[in-house]
Amino acid sequence: MTNKDRLAFPEGFLWGTATSAYQIEGAVSDDGRGASIWDTFAHTPGKTLNGDTGDVASDHYHLYESDVALMQSLGLQSYRFSVSWPRVQPDGTGRPNQAGLDFYRRLVGSLRDRGIEPLLTLYHWDLPQSLEDVGGWANRETADRFAEFASIVGSALGEDVDLWATLNEPFFAAFAGYELGRLAPGLTDTRAGVTAAHSMLLAHGKAVSALRTCLPGRAQIGIALNLDLVCPTTASEADQDAAGRVNDYLNRWFLDAALRGSYPEWLHDRFVDAIGGEFVEPGDMEVIAAPLDFLGVNYYTVVRVEALSADASDNLDAGAPARDPVFKRPYPSYLRAVATHLPDAARTGKGWEVYPEGLSEMLVWLHEEYGGLNMYITENGVSYRDERGPDGQVHDPARTEYLRAHFVAAHAAIASGVNLLGYFVWSFLDNFEWADGYSERFGIVYVDFATLERVPKSSARFLSEVAKQNAVSARS
Repeated sequence: MTNKDRLAFPEGFLWGTATSAYQIEGAVSDDGRGASIWDTFAHTPGKTLNGDTGDVASDHYHLYESDVALMQSLGLQSYRFSVSWPRVQPDGTGRPNQAGLDFYRRLVGSLRDRGIEPLLTLYHWDLPQSLEDVGGWANRETADRFAEFASIVGSALGEDVDLWATLNEPFFAAFAGYELGRLAPGLTDTRAGVTAAHSMLLAHGKAVSALRTCLPGRAQIGIALNLDLVCPTTASEADQDAAGRVNDYLNRWFLDAALRGSYPEWLHDRFVDAIGGEFVEPGDMEVIAAPLDFLGVNYYTVVRVEALSADASDNLDAGAPARDPVFKRPYPSYLRAVATHLPDAARTGKGWEVYPEGLSEMLVWLHEEYGGLNMYITENGVSYRDERGPDGQVHDPARTEYLRAHFVAAHAAIASGVNLLGYFVWSFLDNFEWADGYSERFGIVYVDFATLERVPKSSARFLSEVAKQNAVSARS
């Protein structure tokens, strides 16, 4: 890149990639690991595409050493991974499984030996099935079990891990898992969805407090939230109001709780009416709002919202989702909104609109709305159905351009005063993409799932050069 085009990032900016345990580890029965809700869900006929499961996935559990060596060869500076709760506590409670803890000790040690900074996520959707059997996240006692789990992992790894995230995307884990049935555990119960969302936030707050008692003072603790830019389809008052309601549901429900100790009032009241009673107990919001060191931002796309007329809303079944045909995200009838999309917009393999400018807009909004937070991009990436070419390599120019454009947007946010400290591309490896099975490839490293061979894609080499230069070209 020429000096004119070169956009330099602040000194010390972290460039890395991200994964999650169930999506890459495999080894679901090895060394005392217990079953998770995703083991159960994936083995239930009809729940995942082609009946795919994470039984083997990318087999990172056995191949982690070579995977970390590959990260080093690419010059990656940081790696975000999650800890499998049932690998550490097979039943979600009681004494830890030493073999499980030892695996993560080895992984962290391997990262440190190669100069790669670990960012550890405590929960990325793999609740122990034993806890689900007694109510799962819809049972607020699970928050206490999670705090115990946090203490176990914090005490074991705290000397070697400085960056910690409590939960990943509680919106999807709660609402898509307990209310809409699209993710594990696959329930379709409004009460369960609402109470699960609250219990997960309560678990987050309790885990923050637990980690503060066992981690060194230098440790940084945050939460990773899926945050989509919500835009009205038109400038009409109705569409703007609808976009506000959807923003409260997708974004502010979790942001306001974790950062301000409150819920959007109208949405809280609607949930109370829907489930027939109050679910917030005295003191809960103070626990949830335990002070954080950073916010993790998972950004993928823009949500365009159009108001649903009162008559159309009344015709919806009570509590039934107004299905978004593009994003397949739940828009319950009380939001009185439907998702639309620009007909000519570029799309990812999953059909999501490519809108890199939205990342900058989201970061600036967060900075202004919530008071100058320290932030990391804890996930951003794109899925395409990549294939190896005749030369045996994987050429993915569309992903490379997607990343470049989003890096430019992140740079613009920093130039606007946003305290952005690092960027974790989703994902390091092609993996088990939840209900989509192995049909979607988000990795910058291609995985041949028949042989488990790893092949860095051209996007991996692009990220390697960006990390090395700590800069990106303003133009493709």
